[in-house]
Amino acid sequence: MTLNNLKSVQKLLGTLVMFFSFSMLLPFIASLIDGDVNTASSFLASFVFTLIAGCLLWFPSRSARTDIRLHEGFIIVALFWITLALFGSIPFLMLPASSLTITDAIFESTSGLTTTGATVMSNLDLLPKGLLFYRAQLQWLGGLGIVVLAVAIMPLLGVGGMRLYKADSASSLGDAKLNPRQKETAKSLGKIYLALTLTCIVCFWIAGMSFFDAICHGLTTIAIGGFSTHDASFGFYQGDPQIFWVASVFMLLAGVNFSLHFFAWKNKTLSKYLLDSEFKAYASLLLIVVLFSGLTLMSGDNLTSFSELFFQVISIGTTTGYTSSGYYQWPIFIPFLLLMLSFVGGCVGSTAGGLKVTRCLILLKQGLKEAKQLIHPNAEIPVKINKQSVDQNILDSVWGFISAYIAVLVCFTLAMLATGMDEITSFSAVAASLNNLGPGLGDVMVNYQSLLALPKWICIAAMVLGRLEIFALLILFHPSFWQD
Repeated sequence: MTLNNLKSVQKLLGTLVMFFSFSMLLPFIASLIDGDVNTASSFLASFVFTLIAGCLLWFPSRSARTDIRLHEGFIIVALFWITLALFGSIPFLMLPASSLTITDAIFESTSGLTTTGATVMSNLDLLPKGLLFYRAQLQWLGGLGIVVLAVAIMPLLGVGGMRLYKADSASSLGDAKLNPRQKETAKSLGKIYLALTLTCIVCFWIAGMSFFDAICHGLTTIAIGGFSTHDASFGFYQGDPQIFWVASVFMLLAGVNFSLHFFAWKNKTLSKYLLDSEFKAYASLLLIVVLFSGLTLMSGDNLTSFSELFFQVISIGTTTGYTSSGYYQWPIFIPFLLLMLSFVGGCVGSTAGGLKVTRCLILLKQGLKEAKQLIHPNAEIPVKINKQSVDQNILDSVWGFISAYIAVLVCFTLAMLATGMDEITSFSAVAASLNNLGPGLGDVMVNYQSLLALPKWICIAAMVLGRLEIFALLILFHPSFWQD
């Protein structure tokens, strides 16, 4: 890695930090509208500090070349999330109302930007509206906005856009690339993302939410983030089934590959959804889990409306992480089943976490292929997605990714156990963080406030690894990566 390569990384990172600083102006404005001068001044100070820091990063390297190699692209993407999570924690530290330690502030910021939705904050109903809006905005930017912005401004960012999902898109249809040029792709994704967000906000408002709650929940629903403005999350709206249905529909849409939304809009037809193998598997799996969960509830004394049951399965299945008031009283089988469902997550190219449906579908078909191969050893049995054979290199990459995912899950769970935590809390906290889900089981079913500092840092690392699809971060630790 040459000095000039590092200067290129520094220049792009400084530019991204400068752009990120402007995101703190909207919470500043929201605080002024609410008449909260103290919160507004904290966001203004955070904006100035972050902007100056970005300028200090950019200025010494401003003359560096902008054409970067794939190596620098990986470094930029990894530093992008880590650096912005650090700067994103500044408002949490500056606001007395949050009362967070440095660890907690970084945890909350990382959870927001990675759209995990795990929180260490309580008494949300009493917090300043500017801070609540900032949390929602972090998730919205983390879901897709910042990635799209980065690709639009830096079209040569090698691991942005569809290349961030390289292992998946290579196994997907040729349609998965919206446009040969990353800049046009980013603009298309941004328009769809914004349109879905605005529509979701309006629908929440019509369904009965206050305008402020509709904005915050609209941002976090499309981001599949899960941050709420209330401690009770969607349990606050327990008597409003229409709000649950609005959330369910938009969580479902946000968990779909955004390229399908693009082609459905462009061609004005729903056929792309109906013909896509991943979408059919995604919808079928969620409906099957709804059925099993419903039968489990019916066999006991739990009385739950179908709207709440459907909402809760979609929320956990898409890794959004909203919860209803009844969720905590359900038989433990259902929360554990939903936690397992979150490992699948949403579709490739969506804002969801987890392994992604395509990888799990390939894994299933590969398993069926091996079983058939035992019966017919000499038969040529291809693995097909959307009636197209999947290349062996892609099959190998999927197996490699899933193996790395499981290895990280096991190692991090052991690390949590070593801190003295119980088995259920340790496993579910790591799983919920790695899947970018949020709520877990045991001590982290409601929030992560009770965890000690070290377990929180383990969860922070898991969140980043999950958002970066494991290899985008792990590759930086391989010695050969740094060899020219």
